[in-house]
Amino acid sequence: MSEVLDNLLYSEEHEWAQQAEGRVVRIGITDHAQHLLGDIVFVEFPELGTAITAGDSVGSIESVKTVSELYSPVSGTVTKINDALEASPELINDQPYGGGWIFEVEIEGELADAAAGLLDAAAYRELVGE
Repeated sequence: MSEVLDNLLYSEEHEWAQQAEGRVVRIGITDHAQHLLGDIVFVEFPELGTAITAGDSVGSIESVKTVSELYSPVSGTVTKINDALEASPELINDQPYGGGWIFEVEIEGELADAAAGLLDAAAYRELVGE
């Protein structure tokens, strides 16, 4: 059974979003997604300073099984990537909601508006059948 945290928002593509500071949103993939992928061996990040739109493919995650697209759950500008994943991509497997976060985006306006299409924890649990 995958872990789903109540304080996060989720996309149907299995990314999570969490407000960090101010208008910055931290993004990663869910515990469910990392279980499906298996051992993660490489992360392709979005470029810093890139303006992205919710639902856009912004990178990829490579595991021993497959390569999966990484989608942004919110629109904004990429302000930070998790450099630790370059040397240790397995952090996503070990800590999908902690040290395994992937990138941060600065949104325009309020999180409630930027995250309008995202799921709360209960809806995400229902989506993944847990």
